[in-house]
Amino acid sequence: MIEPDLIRDEELEKLLIEIAELYGYDFTQYSKASIKRRVNRICVIDKFTSFAELRYQLIKQPSYLQRFIEEITVNVTEMFRDPSFYKALRDDVFPQLDTYPIIRIWLAGCSTGEEVYSLAIIAKETNLIQKTLFYATDINPSVLEKARDGIFPISQMKLYSENYINSGGLKNFSDYYTANYDFARFNDDLKQKMIFSTHNLVSDRSFNEFQLIICRNVLIYFDKDLQAKVFKLFDDSLEHLGFLGLGSKETLRFSQLDKHYHQISTEKIWRKQKEDKRLIKSNNF
Repeated sequence: MIEPDLIRDEELEKLLIEIAELYGYDFTQYSKASIKRRVNRICVIDKFTSFAELRYQLIKQPSYLQRFIEEITVNVTEMFRDPSFYKALRDDVFPQLDTYPIIRIWLAGCSTGEEVYSLAIIAKETNLIQKTLFYATDINPSVLEKARDGIFPISQMKLYSENYINSGGLKNFSDYYTANYDFARFNDDLKQKMIFSTHNLVSDRSFNEFQLIICRNVLIYFDKDLQAKVFKLFDDSLEHLGFLGLGSKETLRFSQLDKHYHQISTEKIWRKQKEDKRLIKSNNF
């Protein structure tokens, strides 16, 4: 086992640079403490006796990269996680989205898909699902496959049902899935407007204009510079008066974008403000 404090920062930095150059996955601006913990975990699980052995495997065996990505990226999620957040979406955001002829929602860092199915259920119950497109993206292709399937452990349904009720759910949660032995398969009518795609928040650009962007519990693993870069990406991707939802430990406060957004409730949901036309006019002189 390799102790975290025995992985030198310069070794780790060199490896992350090599991965970015060889494969295009840039983890150099992720939180070093988080990366170091996860690299140590990989070494323990895969029984590497040294950091050099892990590096050799990554550089010489490209097929091992997917395994590395799965461990480095965080895939902890659940349906209607933090129910009060979803209740705020239901009560304060979705009624505003109803004013648009087409609604585009981007769930960045969607992991195995529990959150995008939660959003689809709210859209269905607010009669908006037919005019809503859900773009669910993640850096990890393997979790996207699970998200596309919409199949989750039946053992989680009790928790998910409680979350759903506490978020203001209107029906029996079991109406949205079919139980099959140890798994629950969510209904196809929830999936019909979902688009799943790989997207790297570090290096990829904006790909559409959205009325709602949700990225929860991803930015806490990025350093401050990378957070600022991702916030800029979201700002470029968000329509005026659009909404941005973040995780409970994430905030727009103290960022360069803070003055252009208004927090709409006690939840971590902000609304992008209209540009001041007078300011635009004065800048044209």
